[in-house]
Amino acid sequence: MTERLAEIRKELKKKLKKERFEHTVGVMYTAASLAMCYKADMQKALTAGLLHDCGKCCPVKDQLMLCEKYGIELTKSELDMPALIHAKLGSYLAEHEYGIKDREILDAVTYHTTGRPGMSMLEKIIYIADYIEPNRRGIPGLEEIRGIVFRDIDKAVCLSAERTVRYLRNEGNSVDAMTVSTYEFYRK
Repeated sequence: MTERLAEIRKELKKKLKKERFEHTVGVMYTAASLAMCYKADMQKALTAGLLHDCGKCCPVKDQLMLCEKYGIELTKSELDMPALIHAKLGSYLAEHEYGIKDREILDAVTYHTTGRPGMSMLEKIIYIADYIEPNRRGIPGLEEIRGIVFRDIDKAVCLSAERTVRYLRNEGNSVDAMTVSTYEFYRK
């Protein structure tokens, strides 16, 4: 881990709730493992994994206010499903508060909740690392996805997106169109 990453980690430990910080560290190390497996840039994976939830540093109403303050445009889906807001806010904070200029890292933070069709390897790594990191529990099919991800990341992304869509629909919740598009793209 670089000195700058260690500094960011210290800052996030102060800003995030204990459970969120532990999840963040789990995503960071899971992303590094996947980067080794798929010959992706490990420093980028560590950085994106560490910063993926930096937008969850405050309650949703404060996230909304920050998005308005910084001119971050939110979709109707994001407004209907506030749990999605932190991704765009996190990308903004990664760039403007933590000094990350690499577009690939910023995109990985932006799309870690919904995915998107045609993701880069880093985007897929962060998307799936967030889903499978060791602190996650109680997600139906999680063990199956953990078993597949180091052999076929696209299949793991597809299963994750499919299970997310199914869960949200079964619970009677709105489903973000980007998550559906992600599933449809990786299903093929």
